[in-house]
Amino acid sequence: MKTEVIVVSSKGNGMYLALNHVDELVTQLGLNPKDTMHLRLLVEEMLNLVRSIIGQLECKFWIETTDEGYQLHLQTMTLLDREQRKHLISTSTRGKNEAHRGIMGKLRAFFEPLPIDDTPEYLLDTIDTMENGDLIWSLDAYRERLRKKKDTAAGAQEEWDELEKSLVSHLADNIQVSISGYELNLIIYKKIN
Repeated sequence: MKTEVIVVSSKGNGMYLALNHVDELVTQLGLNPKDTMHLRLLVEEMLNLVRSIIGQLECKFWIETTDEGYQLHLQTMTLLDREQRKHLISTSTRGKNEAHRGIMGKLRAFFEPLPIDDTPEYLLDTIDTMENGDLIWSLDAYRERLRKKKDTAAGAQEEWDELEKSLVSHLADNIQVSISGYELNLIIYKKIN
């Protein structure tokens, strides 16, 4: 089942309607209080991500349910195409940008039309290029790479600690960001217990 698509913006438009849809979905699915709270928290974090973007950004938001769980979707058009993003990622410096700290900061970096200038070299391979040229990033790949490098790469332990503190990384079963041309898709996957 797919909910109605709602346009949400960085200015706050559509946020209240999106949260109302969550409440309606919870009622339809008959979720227990724990799953209800997890869904609501994940949607709130996703919407807060949109609100944190500087400038005007509009995204399509919807939820899809399956027998196993649900998927929270954000879709928007980005100012940078996949080749420009790939180039920015590949030429990143080792400088720090506090705005991109933590998992939500990493996700926000995909939405902003600014260079991703703080991606450490040991994390660049968490972004895969598909056969058709689309770029894919997933929380699973990010988590696995950090786990392997946290004791040997400079800064990896700090990144791991940030990930361990993240509410979203504990609640979501996976997060995937894909860039196809100018279309950016963010999907949060959550299984229903």
